Amino acid sequence: MFINTYLMMPCRCLEKAFKGGSFLVYEAHKLISGFAEVHASFKVEEVIEQADYLYGSGETEKLYRLLVQHKNSDDAELLWRLARASRDLAQLSSTSAEEKRQLAYEALEYAKKALENNESNFAAHKWYAICLSDVGDFEGIKTKIGNAVVIKEHFQRAIELNPKDATTIHLIGIWCYSFAEMPWYQRKIAATLFATPPTSTFQEALRYFHMAEEADPNFYSKNLLFLGKTYLKLNNKKMALLWLSKAKDYPAHTEEDKQVGS
Repeated sequence: MFINTYLMMPCRCLEKAFKGGSFLVYEAHKLISGFAEVHASFKVEEVIEQADYLYGSGETEKLYRLLVQHKNSDDAELLWRLARASRDLAQLSSTSAEEKRQLAYEALEYAKKALENNESNFAAHKWYAICLSDVGDFEGIKTKIGNAVVIKEHFQRAIELNPKDATTIHLIGIWCYSFAEMPWYQRKIAATLFATPPTSTFQEALRYFHMAEEADPNFYSKNLLFLGKTYLKLNNKKMALLWLSKAKDYPAHTEEDKQVGS
């Protein structure tokens, strides 16, 4: 508040002096304007730093409260983090069913806005795809399958922009696994929505899960679990046991890790 007042006062004085034709005052005004822009940028960086600390600490509710104050921002880095925080809040067991639905749609809007403001931001593509998939859970199987191609395209674009992001590679693996085990009635729906329905195989899913593990070894208990599950689908019990044992022995840092290991 003090800095904002400090910046506003000289600007009013400079505007008055500029009417008198002072070139030097005009240059000073430009300098102060530049300082204001730098300060605004620095503030965004501070919020992001604080947000990343809260995320790493598992402070989901505090993180959401921090970031939702900036929901009207045009900064893609802030917006995709807000999309993620909204989704994480929706996942909490303490969140009501109605709140889960509202937060899912909010998260999608924030991710969409992040993407509109910076198409080259890999995380914006990643979280737009995740949130679009979440909304499909509320709109039924036709919408979910109908969005499937778009979801995969955004995951692939995210990997193009950041080939080392193991989580996105894992999510494409999940996409492939889901279509490989799709029930017949869902395949029938897919056939009505697409001239060439999206399909995949367990071999393709396995390739992505291994790629994710190569990008960041032992990064995620669920990737280990799905390596095991996919090997089971391929009737390779020896490799399935290897990866399922790794998933079971994975140190439980989150509620999801505990579920995987149980």
